[in-house]
Order: sequence, then C-alpha cells, then structure tokens
Amino acid sequence: MPPKKRPAGSSIIVPGTKRRKGVSVRIKEESNTRSDERRKSPKDGVMQRFLDLLGQPRHKLGASNKIIQGAFPKAEEKPLLVQVINELSKASKLKMEKSGVDNDLYYTLVSDEVAQKYIGLDVSAKMVLQCIEKAGNNGIWTKEIRMQTGLQLQGLNKTFKQLEQRCLIKPVKSVNAKAKKLYMLYDLTPSKEITGGVWYSGLEFDHEFISELRTFVMHCVRKLNGGKGVTLSEIKKKTEQAKVSRVELGVDDIKQLVQTLVFDNYIEEGYRNDSDEVCYVYARPVSTTCDFKWWDALSPDFHFRAIKFEDGVTLLPHEPHHHTA
Repeated sequence: MPPKKRPAGSSIIVPGTKRRKGVSVRIKEESNTRSDERRKSPKDGVMQRFLDLLGQPRHKLGASNKIIQGAFPKAEEKPLLVQVINELSKASKLKMEKSGVDNDLYYTLVSDEVAQKYIGLDVSAKMVLQCIEKAGNNGIWTKEIRMQTGLQLQGLNKTFKQLEQRCLIKPVKSVNAKAKKLYMLYDLTPSKEITGGVWYSGLEFDHEFISELRTFVMHCVRKLNGGKGVTLSEIKKKTEQAKVSRVELGVDDIKQLVQTLVFDNYIEEGYRNDSDEVCYVYARPVSTTCDFKWWDALSPDFHFRAIKFEDGVTLLPHEPHHHTA
C-alpha cells in the first residue's frame, strides 16, 4: 500500500518547539543546574568578606590588624588575604597606618572619589599625604614631614608640587611664623591657632577692628537694660543685629572682648541673673585710699631719734653710716 502524502501546508510540531511564520523554532529550556552558574573563586570570597568587614559602621575609622586576622583564621585564607590587601592598596582603595595605644596597624577603606586622586602616586607621595592627613587642621611643618618620612628636601618639594596640582594638599601660613609654610589637606579649614581667629586679618592683628568692637561693647553696657547690667549673650545678639562685625562672632569671642575691658577697668562683673549669667556693668571709679604721702607718716622728730638695729648696733641722730656686705 503506497504511503500517504502529507497535506500541503501542514507541519509536524515537535515538542519543545513553537510555530512562527511557517518556521519551526526550538524553545531553549533554561538549565538550573549548578554547572551553569558562575562560581566565585576563593580569592573573590575573601575580597568580599574583607570589604564587608571594613564597611561596618564600627570600623569606619579603621579595623586593626588583630581584628582582620581574627576574621580570617584559616591557614589557606592568609595568602589570599595578602593578595587582596595588595590589590586594594595598588588601586589606592585601602589606607594603612599605625595608630592606637598598642601602635597596631589599622586598615581603612577609601572612597572611589578619593581613590581616583590617589591613583598614580608613588610610595613617597602616599607617605607624605598620610603625615599631612594626621596633622588635621593644625597643619604640619616641612621639617616634621622630613623627620617622619626620611625624604630629602629636593624630593619632598617635588612631592608637594605633585600633591598640590592634584588638589590634595595646600600650603598655609601661620601668624606665629609668617615666613614658613604649613601643609594640610586641601578641603580643611585652618584652626584658630594658625589664622589667629577673628582678631587677625591677613595674618596681621586688626587693632582698628578690635577698637570698634570694644567701643560697641561699652555702648551696650551703657544703654542696654538701662545700664543695670548686660550678659554676654545679650551683647552677642545686639552685635548681630547692628552688623558691626564683618565676621561671625561667637560667645567666646565676645567674652575675650569683655575681658579686655575688665582688665582696663572700664567695666566689671556686677551680679548674676536668674539664668546664672554674669551681668557686666560700668566699673566704679577708683580713688586713692589716702591723700598723704609716705613721708607725712613719719614723726616730726624722726631725724632726731636714735635707731637700734636687730644686731645690737645703734645709729645716733645724724650719724653717718655706710652699707656693709
């Protein structure tokens, strides 16, 4: 019996396929087997655990070497941990420095933004940068950096120039040593010990500015509260309202001004108000306790008396005498 012909246009649909525009396309079935999953290498696992450890809030300022070693106790993890630390250090994403009472080595993660600035820096530049960073907003002298790093002056100057061009550090002058340079991180504001605070302008003591403020404080003591006393906070508030200062003055700054007036005997501490704040009032005029002179206290016949000393020597009236050793 001859075989039957298939009707024209018909097709056999094979399981696992679907028909689309007359073409049979096999549906790919997803495989859920473990062999298709990409497994992480042991080094990647150590890297992730290391980053997670340093990313914890309690280790924001750094994790000690003792903590790191305790988190990776297995012997096979030690060489992988060294590779991870070296890799992060080369990428400038890890900062290492000795700190703490035990002078232990601490590891701190560096943000990607900061790491971009550190890329390409050699070991000497990183050492200098760490010294400057430790100094904070007080800055550090060139001599101190040389002592800590052991670098020669010529090489150190090149390093300074390189770090300045990257906007990582900046030179700052101090009111105590105007001819020398301090170095600090680029985004830090120098401390009052460096700039002299609000009483200095361009490293020079601003006598005129202080004189104007002293006059204004005297005006406050005379006018506010009917002259019965004014507190530091009231003087500060009045200073802000009158806008007599080109810089913002704190309570401590106002206190320094007031103390200069107290020392000059223009004002004095009066009483304490209900908030236990000292109220300053006009100083009372000081007069001499007596009007006579020292020679008026002597008896009229003083020159006609005999003087007997402790060693038994008697000096008669008008008798010449000489000092002896």
